Amino acid sequence: MAGAVVVAGTVLAPAAASAAEKVVLSKGHTDAVDVHYEGGALSLKVHDDTVSPSVTRDPVDVTFQVLPDAAMAVPDDPRFAFLGPVGSQVWLLPMTQDPDLLWPGWNTTTLDSGVFAGDKVRLSLVDVQGPGNVTLFTQDAFGGPIIKFRGDDGLPDAIDVPVHTHAHSNWAFSALGSYTLKFQADATLTNGTTVSTGPVDYSFVVGELPGGGPEVGLSVSGMAEEYQPNDTVTLNAVQTPQTELDHYHWFSKCPGADDYTIISGEAGASYSFTATRELNACEYVAKLYDDDHEVVAASEPVTLWVAFPPEEPGTSQTITASIDETQGSLVISVNPDDRAVVLPPAQLGPAGDRWESNGELRPVTVTDTRAGQPGWSASGQVPADFTGPDAATFSAGYLGWTPQVLAQGSGQGVVAGPQVAPYVVGTGGGLGNSAVLGSAPGGAGRGTAQLGASLRLSVPTETAAGTYTATLTLTAI
Repeated sequence: MAGAVVVAGTVLAPAAASAAEKVVLSKGHTDAVDVHYEGGALSLKVHDDTVSPSVTRDPVDVTFQVLPDAAMAVPDDPRFAFLGPVGSQVWLLPMTQDPDLLWPGWNTTTLDSGVFAGDKVRLSLVDVQGPGNVTLFTQDAFGGPIIKFRGDDGLPDAIDVPVHTHAHSNWAFSALGSYTLKFQADATLTNGTTVSTGPVDYSFVVGELPGGGPEVGLSVSGMAEEYQPNDTVTLNAVQTPQTELDHYHWFSKCPGADDYTIISGEAGASYSFTATRELNACEYVAKLYDDDHEVVAASEPVTLWVAFPPEEPGTSQTITASIDETQGSLVISVNPDDRAVVLPPAQLGPAGDRWESNGELRPVTVTDTRAGQPGWSASGQVPADFTGPDAATFSAGYLGWTPQVLAQGSGQGVVAGPQVAPYVVGTGGGLGNSAVLGSAPGGAGRGTAQLGASLRLSVPTETAAGTYTATLTLTAI
């Protein structure tokens, strides 16, 4: 067996992408107007904390619902006359959180200091379209209103927001129906260049959704790609849109079972348990019920993958093999001056859910001078995760390859190993496990062959940006 040969690989992953599904947000915290600056461009996003883990969405994909329960009467206080006549009805999302209502705010915490003049951006409400008036206001220590944006006294209205700000206000709507609020962010860079998002549409619905709203969807969040034995698994049932219903049941189906069975005692939106090898490949679904115990929505199954426990030192063996030089040898090698693989910056894949990059393995030489021609197999594996900035990592399994025979001697009979696709949950794959690069059958293989491979990296979009490095170990037996 030849000694291991090391090949390094580097990948530059772009920042995490936004979630792409259409959603209705009606309860919980969200930074509705979330200001970002990336690649020289200013943009407005929606930071959705109503799901776990939280996601960043494009405003075009989000409808903000002001539930009927947000209705209130205008108080008999002249300071609030801007809301309408005393006793008239408005629908208000308060600046302090009400767990039964949406809690939207604005956010500049992703912006770095020293980028913008004065370390601030200007946030504007440039237009309101809808059946009534819209006013955003905060309150002073005595409860008096401080108006930030008001749609009925001439727009645009603008406020300066420092970087690293996370703020909430009261959002008041004077009538039921659908609204479009156009927000815009502007800033001046420290070099004097001005940047702007331009007007960005935000959709609000006050009251019930048109046509009774979409059917309730249910999904399960929280399932990691892989667990170690004895890890805690916490699954969360997520409604879209959120409703008043809160009665759930959880079901599981493990390999060999014909159908799902109910998990006793689990009737809440969250379900926690301990991962064991016996639960590997088990599937879990959640179902939502109404007051008549009828199923309103059911999630798609999620699958639990549990790693094999690491071997205890006391139960492992070290195997050493020696080859008599007089009988020939099998050697695998790479050019010491040509063994670094630098993949090009990753690009968003066609499905929009992966960052992908393609490159080429540097040539690998296998030389067999052994008598008897026993044949050989050359394999490769990335035994440890890719590591990046600030201790960020991603699984070595996200790297795959398509082996090639670049050259071989007459009669060697060398064939390329099978293609190994990057890791996909439920199907496996990737070079986190040993994979054949090339082989020669018994009775052949004597001589020198050169092997290569096309490399393909495919990582989830939530992978943190940065340069990552891993080591590929090559072995011939």
